[in-house]
Amino acid sequence: MSKLLFAGAAALLATNVMAACPSVSGPNEGGAFPHLFERTEFEQKYGCAMSFSENPAIAKLNARIAGNPDLMPLAKRLPAEPLVVAPYGQIGIYGGVLDGISKATESGTSDLLSVRHVNLVRYNDDLQTVVPNIAKSWTWNEDFTQLTFELRKGHKWSDGAAFTAEDIAFWYNNMLMDTNIIEKPKDRFMSEGKPMKVEALDETTVRFTLNAPKPGLLANFALDYAQPFQPKHLLSKFHPEFNKDADKLAKQLGFDNGYAVINFYYGQSDWKDVPTPLLKDKAASDRLVKAGFTAIAPTLESHLVVAETLEGRRLVANPYFFQVDTAGNQLPYINEINEVFIGDQDIQTAKLIAGDVDYKSQAVNLPQAPVLLENKEQGNYEIALRPTIGETTFAFNLTDKDMEKRAVFNDVNFRRAMSVAVNRDQINEIAYFGLGKPTQYTAFDADTASFVTEDLKSAWTQYDQKLAKGLLDKAGVVDKDGDGLRDLPSGKKFELNIQYATQGAATEVVEIIANNWNDVGVKATIKEVTSDEYRNSQTANDLSVLFWVMGRPLATLASDTQTLLPPYDNFFGLRTGMLWAQYRDTNGAEGVKPPQSVNEMQTMADRFVTLPSGSDASNKLGVEIAKRVVDDLFIIGTVKAVNPIYRSNKLGNFETPKTWSYDYYRVYPYLPSQWFLDENGVAKN
Repeated sequence: MSKLLFAGAAALLATNVMAACPSVSGPNEGGAFPHLFERTEFEQKYGCAMSFSENPAIAKLNARIAGNPDLMPLAKRLPAEPLVVAPYGQIGIYGGVLDGISKATESGTSDLLSVRHVNLVRYNDDLQTVVPNIAKSWTWNEDFTQLTFELRKGHKWSDGAAFTAEDIAFWYNNMLMDTNIIEKPKDRFMSEGKPMKVEALDETTVRFTLNAPKPGLLANFALDYAQPFQPKHLLSKFHPEFNKDADKLAKQLGFDNGYAVINFYYGQSDWKDVPTPLLKDKAASDRLVKAGFTAIAPTLESHLVVAETLEGRRLVANPYFFQVDTAGNQLPYINEINEVFIGDQDIQTAKLIAGDVDYKSQAVNLPQAPVLLENKEQGNYEIALRPTIGETTFAFNLTDKDMEKRAVFNDVNFRRAMSVAVNRDQINEIAYFGLGKPTQYTAFDADTASFVTEDLKSAWTQYDQKLAKGLLDKAGVVDKDGDGLRDLPSGKKFELNIQYATQGAATEVVEIIANNWNDVGVKATIKEVTSDEYRNSQTANDLSVLFWVMGRPLATLASDTQTLLPPYDNFFGLRTGMLWAQYRDTNGAEGVKPPQSVNEMQTMADRFVTLPSGSDASNKLGVEIAKRVVDDLFIIGTVKAVNPIYRSNKLGNFETPKTWSYDYYRVYPYLPSQWFLDENGVAKN
């Protein structure tokens, strides 16, 4: 069954087409998103022959890339079928530096990752339609057990090497499934818990064969931060399956073995923002360059890293990027990205107010909005408030190291008590200026999953201190010594020491919740930490209370059920039940056996990914899953609100995202490759 979006995209160009192509921009007939065409489709539509132009600074920019060879002519750098983009507002201007800030390397960096990100496909800005990107087209078989992608002939990596279907097969078969590189592959890249079959059928055709239907796999590629391709031409030289002298070569370069070089480039993770070789070990990267290798692994993204320190990183335009505008100009327009690492929220806010940043969304919380709105004319920027996909949630460590606390946390009466003790209306008014809605966590974003009922969204969200106190009594958490504070059942002092990061929860939200819990006799103290500190402590099972944004669109859960099962998210999200996850990962050899509820959820999750999203069967099962999540209250919701999106008025062709959302990967659906900077005035959008 064909899923090609653009009919006729592969048709041959008529031989008598000679006219120059128009510089098309602006909304198309069907909506606000830019036109997307394959080259031959565009030429046929407008009866023209495309010619191509390059950024006049591209050779100079490329000279900064250590280890890269001299540039080929543009005609050889572009694929035969470049993706043609009609910009939102106008044909852009080459040049400029996009200024951005992140919390730190590996923390709060998704804003700028999404600017340069690519995947096989992506969601269009309607957030409904999957469209081509790296892949030119795709085809499903009838039962959703076989997905075949067609790539672009002549597509190249940023170092000029050919990008082919072999790079996808190599990523899956020889990296993701090699325990020397990835200890355990993520479930979303498996089928029924077993590897998929990934084959390069020819240079431009790759096929994924599944063990069971998985119609959400296509959406997974559209949403995912991980890129399902790696440069085989570089990494296979250090892989023992491809080079019997891989270890010898690696040792000549100062590494222990070939896998050490692969991990030096790749970082042992599909999270592509781990520190680059330039930051890991500058001397080692210099040795690689001296030996004729590149300092940074080649990429297909719009920009590539050329410098990285503990203070930030610098990126330049990819001279082999596969997109062009309708005038034939190779994208991206913006020459460079300057990413500065700033962990302090007050300093971040000051830089935003001063107009020193061109785009920022992640870790900008609604309580910052008034001061940002007040200063927007002075700083020459705009602030848009957009609905969130997830919401700030909290959870208790269900496998806490303190055995008595663990027992209390596993009592559903305690979790229900701590939910109804929270004054969500107060959170909404103070932290979200009345713009949100109290909502229970159901795993699904209700705006994308219409089957989630109002009863489920409101369950255990009423503010009822009397009920909370009664439920705490029922859980055995009572005041045994008469000091006004509740104690553990044994009589030991019971105190919740809350650590949180502002990337995951606004301070005002945590303060209100801690005060609410103190009001019902549960002593709670709070301490702000960095995102990295929080995540490391959480993963080490050292936190008793967890705070982070949770909630996924239906498209995500239809392909990736990670947030339904222990530990309920990856390193970068909210994690609870770490020892339950360990028990499941080791088949009971280690960790703590989870309750039967977890096994029941596993059964439902396994079936959910086999059903076409939006079908009656999928919706019926989705309701059961949401009900199980609410009944368990392993994760507890607060308020679903709006969050600010910041952008400089100098930034052209910027379409404000429909949601403030990591789940659709920030600005990825809005083609930031066609952004440009107008330093002389206000850009047209």
